Amino acid sequence: MRRVAVVGAGQAGLQVALGLLAAGGYEVTVVSGRTAGELRAGPVLSTQAMFGPALRVERAAALDLWVGEAPQVRSVDAVLVPEPGVRALEFTMTLDEPAQSVDQRIKMARWLELVEERGGRVEYRELDRSGLGELAVAHELTLVAVGRGELAGIFARDAARSPFDAPQRRLAALYAQGVGAPDPAAGPRARMHAVPGVGELYLQPALTLSGPCDILLWEAVPGSAFDRFGDRPPGAEQLRRMRESMAEYLPWEAELWAAAEPTDAGASLYGALTPVVRHPVAELDGGVAVLGIGDALVVNDPITGQGANGAARAAEAYLRAIVERGDGPFTAEWMTEVFEGFWQRHARHGVALTADLLTMPEHLRGVFAAAAEHEPVARRLANTYAEPVDHAAWLATPELTAEYLATLPGRSGTGDRLS
Repeated sequence: MRRVAVVGAGQAGLQVALGLLAAGGYEVTVVSGRTAGELRAGPVLSTQAMFGPALRVERAAALDLWVGEAPQVRSVDAVLVPEPGVRALEFTMTLDEPAQSVDQRIKMARWLELVEERGGRVEYRELDRSGLGELAVAHELTLVAVGRGELAGIFARDAARSPFDAPQRRLAALYAQGVGAPDPAAGPRARMHAVPGVGELYLQPALTLSGPCDILLWEAVPGSAFDRFGDRPPGAEQLRRMRESMAEYLPWEAELWAAAEPTDAGASLYGALTPVVRHPVAELDGGVAVLGIGDALVVNDPITGQGANGAARAAEAYLRAIVERGDGPFTAEWMTEVFEGFWQRHARHGVALTADLLTMPEHLRGVFAAAAEHEPVARRLANTYAEPVDHAAWLATPELTAEYLATLPGRSGTGDRLS
C-alpha cells in the first residue's frame, strides 16, 4: 500500500483522495482544518459554477451526488450596460451541456465524510510549514491543496505565467432566496451584466443548505461605484447596498430582487484576490518535496468560473498520473512533469481566458458585439467558458478572432466593437 497525504479538503484535494481510495492500493490521509459539521455550519466558501466537462469527471467518479436536486443551467443571458440604466447589447449564450452549482458547504462536507466511509483517514487540524514537513516525511507523496494562508506561500510565484500583480476586481457574493426570474417558464438561467469601467454581476442558480437559491457574484473594478463592500457588511446590509446599486445601474434587475433575502447567516462572502500561477514543487526542511494542486498553484479571478472547474480537471490529471506511476518514486522531477502536463493541456487556457475577460482587449469586444448578432458566436463563447482549451483556437489573438468572425454571414472582420 502506497501512503499518500492530501492537505486541504476542497474540490481538488478531496477528489484526488476519493479517487485513490476507489483505485485501491493506497493508504490515504486527508488533513482538514474543519469537520463536516463545521463546514455545514460555517460561511459560504465560493461561488462555484461547474460546467459540463468538469461534471462529467465527477460523474465518472460517482461524486456528482446532487444532479437530481441542483438547478440545471443551460444558458446565460448577457447584457451590456454602457451607462446607468441603459441596456445595450443583449444576447443569450447556450451551453452544450448544463452547468450546476452546489454550495460547497454541502459538497465538501459530504465528500469529507465519504473519505472516512471509504477507508481513508482524516486528521482535523491546521498545519504550518513544520507540520507539513513532518507529514511529508511519513508519506510517499504529499499533495498540498490549500490555496490560502501560510501553506499557499510555500509555492513560489511563477512570474512568467502570472499575468497580474494585484487584484483586478473586488469581490462580493451573496446566496439569496426569493429572487425573481425574467421568464420563470424558461427554467433556470444564469444572468450576466457588464458595466464597462465599473464591474460585472453574475447570477447563478444553485443548491444551498435550504434548497434552491441564486448566487450573485459582484465583481467591482477597484475604486469604482460597485466597490462598496470593503467593510464586509452582514448579509442584510450587503443586500441593501446591492439593491441600491442595481436600482441605479440595472433597474430591471433590481425589480427581480425586491423580495430577495439572504439564505442564512453565513450567506455572504467578500475578498480580493490576485490571479497567480505558482511553481508546483516546494522543498521543505530535510529535502522532502511536496506537490501543489488546485488553488495552491493556479488562482483565477472567478469572472470566468474557472476555479472549481480547473480544480476538478487538475484532480483528474493528477489521479491518472499517480496511478500510472505504479511503484515508481514520486520524485520532484516527476511532480514537475505532472503539473507541466496539466498546465499545457488545460490550465494555461483557463488563465488566458480569465486574463482576457478581465482586461477586455479590443478583439474580444468585437466577439461580444458579434455574439449579439450571431447565435453561433454566443454559443461558442459560452462553451469556451466550459472548455477553455478552445480559447487558443479563436480568442487568443486578434488574427484568430478576425479569421473566425470573417466566416460569419455578412461579416469580413472583427466588426462592431464594444465601447
